[in-house]
Amino acid sequence: MGSLRNPVGPLPSTIYWRRRAVLLSVLALLALLIAWVVSSGGGGGKNGADGTNDKNPSPSTITPGPSGSGPAISQAPGGRDESTPGGDSGGTESGSGSGSDDGSGDGSSTSGTGSGSGGSEGAAGGGAGSGVGQDDTLPAGSGLPNCAVGSVKLTVSSFRNGYGPGETPALLLTAANSSGGDCKVDLGPKSAVLTITEAAEDDEYWSSADCPKTAASLVFRVPAGSSITYTVKWDRKPSAPQCATPPAGSAGAGTYLVELAAPGYAKVQTSFVLESD
Repeated sequence: MGSLRNPVGPLPSTIYWRRRAVLLSVLALLALLIAWVVSSGGGGGKNGADGTNDKNPSPSTITPGPSGSGPAISQAPGGRDESTPGGDSGGTESGSGSGSDDGSGDGSSTSGTGSGSGGSEGAAGGGAGSGVGQDDTLPAGSGLPNCAVGSVKLTVSSFRNGYGPGETPALLLTAANSSGGDCKVDLGPKSAVLTITEAAEDDEYWSSADCPKTAASLVFRVPAGSSITYTVKWDRKPSAPQCATPPAGSAGAGTYLVELAAPGYAKVQTSFVLESD
């Protein structure tokens, strides 16, 4: 113990006391540093556990949304709504009206009026269209201007891509008006002539102009920026020009081409299939 109080060595005792002071200071600093590290580590673990530390926020919880219960694709094949004969990929038409289908003569009947879209070209007219029938024709001598070819587009489409045995093919004539004013267009069977030809044949099987039972001229109003759709149903029977006696029988299974021709307008076409039993 005496050597602790009175250092023994070749150097003066003051040097040994200074060395002891420096060593004690270093030991004290090390002890303080260890205590600080231990206390800091414990506090960080606590904050990480309870999620209250702003520097280490807990991740937000993501709740999955409800899964869909309906089918991923609801549109009918070919882009046409097959619920009612009022339009194709552009929309649907609802409504009811009168029309006759006596299965003779020109072999066609027409739809009644109804509201809905005017078919695939309805959007081109700038707004929703409507279905029209014979009761919606304008009176003779109407002062409404005729539709200009450059502002009105005529199209034809089939209500369905295919028709089973016993089903009546429905053809949709759509007039879409892209101008800023109402106009009138003639969709009668001798003005907007529909022809049906079997794909494997060259001769027409049926024409709306051969022996129409409706008025030859059916003039309708086409609202500005909208469209109208007129529906013609075909009874599958052939026709003959000038109301001559057509061949017996009805159209068999196969693919049929439809053409719409109106004065001043470009011819447009579509097709459908008559399915076998």
